[in-house]
Amino acid sequence: MGCAISGLAPKPSVEGNTEAAVAHLSEDQIQMIKESWKVIRDDIAKVGIIMFVRLFETHPECKDVFFLFRDVEDLERLRTSRELRAHGLRVMSFIEKSVARLDHLERLEALAVELGKSHYRYNAPPKYYSYVGAEFICAVQPILKERWTPELEEAWKTMFLYVTSLMKQGYQEEERIHQRHVMTSPQERPDKRNTAL
Repeated sequence: MGCAISGLAPKPSVEGNTEAAVAHLSEDQIQMIKESWKVIRDDIAKVGIIMFVRLFETHPECKDVFFLFRDVEDLERLRTSRELRAHGLRVMSFIEKSVARLDHLERLEALAVELGKSHYRYNAPPKYYSYVGAEFICAVQPILKERWTPELEEAWKTMFLYVTSLMKQGYQEEERIHQRHVMTSPQERPDKRNTAL
């Protein structure tokens, strides 16, 4: 498809430690991300649509998470979908907020964890999160043209690794809360009053 990135798999030195992932972002990398974002945001709707159409092309199983797009086979119809544009803009807005919070990690952490919790409620499992980052990187390369460098790619990958690890954390927290609720709800708990006949 024209974009051959190595993916967003965690590096051994970063795996399991979300703070280490963002700690790998130097001040220079943070500045590179912020500067590149200034160019990307001019095409924010376009990037959002490209990102999700590519996601559905490369990982069609992801469509199952999206009720509105589940049965859409025609990618051209997706490109012109008002709903896909709206969702792409929401994701791009989240990326914009993430970039703005790179200097305020506690705020970025709260934002990403909350998004992970909402993804649990939408039944969008963590296995798909890194795909979005990879497709974002593919979508912005042509927009950034000669500004795109291996160093910038590494900076964006590191940021997405950090954010998706926080989203996974939020998803898992929400999942644990739900499981505890199910275990303690009256419908699921054996009622001792009704055991003697």
